[in-house]
Amino acid sequence: MMKKLLFVCIAFLAATTGFAQDKAAKALLDEVSRKYDGYSTIQSDFSFKATQKNGESYNDKGQLFLNKGANKYKINLPTQELISDGKSVWSVLKEDKEVQVSEADNSGQSIGPNNIFTFYRDGYNYVSSTDESAGKVGKLTVIDLSPADTKSNYAKIKLRINKNKHIHDVTIFDKSGAKYTYTINGLYVNSPIADAAFQFQKTKYPGFELVDLR
Repeated sequence: MMKKLLFVCIAFLAATTGFAQDKAAKALLDEVSRKYDGYSTIQSDFSFKATQKNGESYNDKGQLFLNKGANKYKINLPTQELISDGKSVWSVLKEDKEVQVSEADNSGQSIGPNNIFTFYRDGYNYVSSTDESAGKVGKLTVIDLSPADTKSNYAKIKLRINKNKHIHDVTIFDKSGAKYTYTINGLYVNSPIADAAFQFQKTKYPGFELVDLR
């Protein structure tokens, strides 16, 4: 179950800090947004960790390929692949030998591979927190996010931003006590990505059952 907990939709508790911090957080996020707006494609090596309330945890590593303008992406994981041509999403479950097909969500209302670097633009309040550090990465600026929708099922989102104004990691806290962290270990931008990377090719998955959920 935990292996399927990728790119969950998120939100957060009400902020209690002063306006000055909110203003500083928004200014930094605007600067981060301008950075990502300048990229047509993004390739990223990332790690993922899910920790449940009972302490059970799951770790994984993968690669993300993103064509921003077309809302197309591909994620490679040891046990799973996600492929989207901007209209549909193919979830390839390798251990189950199953491919689930669903409609792509381009609404921006949830966090997904196509907006993981820019999801914070709408629907969130920003609160600056205490700076932290992470090994060789050095100083990280911390921003906590709270959803405008107080009925959200989630508790909090924590962004840590590095000196290059790139997102270092995103940690999602839900109200069940679970925590999900996505860490960007490598970022490669504006390199051509063949459109075929975002197309599901059935011949590559012989013997897989196709389940259409559209």
